[in-house]
Parts: sequence; C-alpha cells; structure tokens
Amino acid sequence: MIDTSVIIAYLRKQKKEKSEFWSLIQKYECAISTITLFELHSGAKNTHQREDVETLKAYLEIVPFDTLQAKQASIIFQILKKSNKLIEFRDIFIASCAISQNIPLATLNRDHFERIDNIKLL
Repeated sequence: MIDTSVIIAYLRKQKKEKSEFWSLIQKYECAISTITLFELHSGAKNTHQREDVETLKAYLEIVPFDTLQAKQASIIFQILKKSNKLIEFRDIFIASCAISQNIPLATLNRDHFERIDNIKLL
C-alpha cells in the first residue's frame, strides 16, 4: 500500500523514474486506500494535477475504507490517544487499511506510522 506522501513526491519530481513510487510500481502490485485517493483529489489544484491523479489510478488497486477498516482505525486511535502519540485521522485511516488487508505500507512519513502497532512498513 502506498501512502499519499510517496505519490506527492513522485508528482513533484522532474525525473519520475528516480522516485520511490516509480521503484515500487516496478517491483510490486501496488494499492492505495480510498483515503489516499481523497487526499490526492483534495490537493489537486488544477486540471493537470487532476489528470495526473486519474492517470495514477490505472497503476493502482484502490482499497475501500469500510467497516473493517473503521473498526481497526478506532482501535489505533484509542491506543495512540492513550499513549499521547496521536496522529492525523487520515493517517490512522490509511494505516487501518494497510493493517486490515495485511499489506505493508510505503511512506515518507515514517515518524507518524512507526507509532502504530502491527503495521508493516516498507
């Protein structure tokens, strides 16, 4: 599963083939959460950026945020809150998708995701 941070870095790079995203899609069958899709669409400020998001979808499986992920996210939230290590809800939702699907997560934001038990990071 690919976090939004990896895709944003890819979209910003001049030499796309030198990005982490490029490397990942060459080696693995990759997926993103519908939460990542939301973040990408929300950040797309013009037609070109919106087209980039649509093009990327062709290379990725989209994992829906459903009741299983919602339950997993609530558990992650409670644990992080209790230990005073809370992170953004969107990151909790993305992590819950990766955990519930048993998919490792590729992220450039390791600091947030390393706080979460049971997540596998690439």
